[in-house]
Amino acid sequence: QVQLVESGGGSVQAGGSLRLSCTASGSTYNKYYKQYCMAWFRQAPGKEREGVARIYTGGSSTYSADSVKGRFTISTDNAKRTLYLQMNSLRPEDTAMYYCAAKIIWGPVAAASTYCLTARSPAEFGDWGPGTQITVSS
Repeated sequence: QVQLVESGGGSVQAGGSLRLSCTASGSTYNKYYKQYCMAWFRQAPGKEREGVARIYTGGSSTYSADSVKGRFTISTDNAKRTLYLQMNSLRPEDTAMYYCAAKIIWGPVAAASTYCLTARSPAEFGDWGPGTQITVSS
């Protein structure tokens, strides 16, 4: 069982920065916290939920969508069971509800990491936080 809670959302002017946090808890996560694919998704009104960034907690490789590459950085602090998304140079088109998601992946680290970095669909993730709103004004 995994519980995810996001924080750090808010309103900012274009060009500004925010850092989102997602704290994970639960018996399953605490036992297998190095075997999770953690991801940030976002959903703007009237649009589909899209993947922003992903990271495998047992490795160091990350994936970022082209729309945020060079501006957003995903990272984890396993000791704190926390996922982060540092967002710089924010644009009005980044306005959306941002969600943290988790998926446990079994198997060797290299294969699990590769799978995580290619897991694009929200349907592949079974655990979600309630979301946090980001609003970027021009």
